[in-house]
Parts: sequence; structure tokens; C-alpha cells
Amino acid sequence: MKIVLDHLQVQQGEWSLLVNGTFEEGIHLVSGVVGSGKSTLALAMAGIFTPSQGTVKREGIKTLMLSTQFPEFHITRLSIAEECASWGLDYKDVIRSARLKVDGNVSPLSLSRGELKRFHLACILAREYDLLLVDEPFSSLDCIEKELLCRELSTHDSGITIIFTHEQSIFPHVDHLWEIDAGELCALGRLPGALTRWQRAPALIKKLTDLGRCPVNLTPDAIREAACRIHE
Repeated sequence: MKIVLDHLQVQQGEWSLLVNGTFEEGIHLVSGVVGSGKSTLALAMAGIFTPSQGTVKREGIKTLMLSTQFPEFHITRLSIAEECASWGLDYKDVIRSARLKVDGNVSPLSLSRGELKRFHLACILAREYDLLLVDEPFSSLDCIEKELLCRELSTHDSGITIIFTHEQSIFPHVDHLWEIDAGELCALGRLPGALTRWQRAPALIKKLTDLGRCPVNLTPDAIREAACRIHE
């Protein structure tokens, strides 16, 4: 299965985004600064946003899920139990996975922003999809929750998973790296080689690659291991 973006272009005033690329099975990270067009690209790939020109071709993809950066947009029921049931899930399993201390009668919208994000992501990651689009999954999460989410995303290895983020410190295992830079989506390739082509790489990644200690991946363990080799 794959999703092909063929001469996709979005034009809004003086701002534009040009996209060409093929996303095949594996975990993809699309990096870019705030306002670069990550969310717009996610919406276009999901078929919710119509680009100015170009096409999105989904081949062999039967199930698709888009998780936006605003979890409240996804809530459709009045209680946690009802919301979980709408996903075909048991609320006790979901709140355990989300590390929440609430009961099923509580309204999801009464949770804090971070708790609601964890609840929403727990519902999303409890199921498998041919194409999973996750926009800014780390927003509203603290460092501990980011690391836990990264572990969960790293094991979500069936189908195509595309993570859109401007995160600069904590990442899951990644197979393919992409970057939106100067209004264009650039395919940087597979890791670890792609890290040396990352124009706006986080400072630590940039330092490690400049020193010839390129981490094998973006996971915290891989970065720590590369950092420990600096003084070898």
C-alpha cells in the first residue's frame, strides 16, 4: 500500500506549498516549523482539504484515520464511556492506557488539555489503520508523556504512519524522514542517512552529525547512545 502526492500545490495569498512524494509502509516523520504547512498537508492527504492543483492517490488503503492537533475536535459523546463505545472500545482499557484516574461518567471535555490529548491518542492507537495521519501528537504533553507516546508510536508498525510535528527533542522510531522547507516538501530518505540532510535538524542532532556521531535513529535511546560516543 502507498499514498502518492503528484504535483500537489496549495496557494493562499503569498504563501504556497509544493509537494511531490510517495509514502509507503513504515513510520514517516514530516518535520517543519510552525506555519510551514504540515496540518494543511495532513488534511489534504486525508481527503478533507482540496489543494489548488495536483492529486492524492491512495493505493491499497482501505482504512484511514486522521488525528488533528486539537483533541476536542474529535469528541462526539457526553461521557468517556460513551466516547469509547463509539470507537468500539471498553472505557476501562482506554483510561488505563491513557493513565487517567477518572470514571466512565466523566465528560471528556472536563479533562485538562493534556489528559484529553492522552485520552484521544489512546483511542486512536487502540486500533490499526492502513493509513494513520497524526498531526502534532506531542502538543500539550509533558516530557514523560512524550516519551511514553513515542514508545507506543514506535510499535505501531503496520500500514503507513505519518507524524507531522515541529517537535525538537523527543521522537519515536522513524523509518523515513521528510522536511517542509522554503515552501516545499523534501524527501530526505531513510534513517540514519537522512539525518545528515535535515536542514532544520534539532541542535543536538546537528551537533552529533557534525561530529560524525550520527544516531541510528531518533529515539531517545539512540540519541543518548550517539552522544556517549562523542568522547571515544
